[in-house]
Amino acid sequence: MNIVEMQNITKQFGDLVANDHVDFHLREGEIHALLGENGAGKTTLMRILYGLYQQTSGNICIAGEKVSIHSPKDAIAHGIGMVTQHFALVHPMTVAENVILGYTDQFILDRAVIEKKVNGAAEQFGLEINAKAIVRHLSVGQRQRVEILKALYRNARVLILDEPTAVLVPQEVDSLFETLNRLKKDGLAVIFISHKLDEVTKITDRVTVLRDGKSIGTVDTVNVTQNQLAAMMVGRETFGVKRKENSSADAKKVFEIINLSASNDQNHPVLKNINLQIAAGEVLGIAGVSGNGQKELAETLSGVRRSSEGKIIVNGTNLVGKNPAEFSRFGMGRIPEDRHEGVVGDLTVYENLALEHLDEFSKNGFLNRKSIQTNAEELIKQFQIKAKATDKIRTLSGGNMQKVLLARVLSRKPDVIIVPQPTRGLDVGATDYVRSQLLEQRDRGAAVLLISEDLDEILSLSDRIAVMYEGEIVGILPANEATPERLGLLMSGALKEAV
Repeated sequence: MNIVEMQNITKQFGDLVANDHVDFHLREGEIHALLGENGAGKTTLMRILYGLYQQTSGNICIAGEKVSIHSPKDAIAHGIGMVTQHFALVHPMTVAENVILGYTDQFILDRAVIEKKVNGAAEQFGLEINAKAIVRHLSVGQRQRVEILKALYRNARVLILDEPTAVLVPQEVDSLFETLNRLKKDGLAVIFISHKLDEVTKITDRVTVLRDGKSIGTVDTVNVTQNQLAAMMVGRETFGVKRKENSSADAKKVFEIINLSASNDQNHPVLKNINLQIAAGEVLGIAGVSGNGQKELAETLSGVRRSSEGKIIVNGTNLVGKNPAEFSRFGMGRIPEDRHEGVVGDLTVYENLALEHLDEFSKNGFLNRKSIQTNAEELIKQFQIKAKATDKIRTLSGGNMQKVLLARVLSRKPDVIIVPQPTRGLDVGATDYVRSQLLEQRDRGAAVLLISEDLDEILSLSDRIAVMYEGEIVGILPANEATPERLGLLMSGALKEAV
């Protein structure tokens, strides 16, 4: 029986059609993936079901009855709960207080009573969580469990999970999947929004694929391969990118980081005695859960953030104390973590491609715009950027914007390349392209430092993998000795190896 039927749903934001006559049916007791590239309309469709948006046209039926959902309160009343990527928890409060927050009219609460109720609910739903625990002391995976418990406590029969594994280490992902399978047996229906094909094929019963706001179709998971799902998502089969083995053991160490320490914006130590070496023709991957110093490491290694001590050596020259332009001059290339911060939205593609190298296109203080445009035309062709040189860069898709940044940096053939989160938010096709470009740089002889929260990316591109936890390197291992389980233990701080 279908517990949810979304019929002919269209959602417009001005001229933009985010959902275009989409049908989506969810059965009782199934885990149903909503799969698609970024911008395909997945989250918009689920925000309509949860009452955060209202459809422009179309109908929603719950358990066969046509309903109007104008707010999350309406959705909850119809048994629909949603856990977003960014948890809505009050950190100084206990688990029990967070769970009942907004779900009771009582002004004075009996803490012992609510803790007993919440512990009972956690036990009933097989969620290991202590109702007395303060939320700020919990791991990310435990906080996610609190959000799920919050929805189930409100009698949810449908649970929407938006990219639920994005912030979890592998062990927490396994634990989440165990929980979902247990809840499914009790009749709960789960909508699993994702773009990770391996997870979708592992956990779901059916998959609905959206592309450009339209439904491409719904399939039984057991009957499709990951390549077929990728083809449905992007209109062509994509086979992924994987490095070829090569030995960089004897190659020249072009990049050395020695006892590097730095502080964050609040002046608290955030990098602690980082020591790394990268050879020519090697990709060193940095794995870690978000917020363990990776962002600050990338900024420090490109001269954007000052180090408090240590050395950053490129080809024998210590760059500590130099500015970003000097870092670049000595052979360092950096792709910004946030692609929107790396470009000037109101400038054209050709102007953005020349940024950071304007001195090469100027004479006697005057810019040679013709030369800048010729350079851009060549790079647009070389890097397969789907845009004209004169287009405003803010009109480009995320993938094409990332290609502009790659073109600007990689065309200089830097000796060292720092790439934090290079494929975050990109679709399958753009992700493949970016990864293949990084491997081309490695094969050219560049030393590549890849910082990514995507373990699949780290494992498929890296020759060696270093793990960061609370601002320290807690382990370095060859990629062929790394497993998601071992990396997960290092990433969660449960394991520390000699480095």
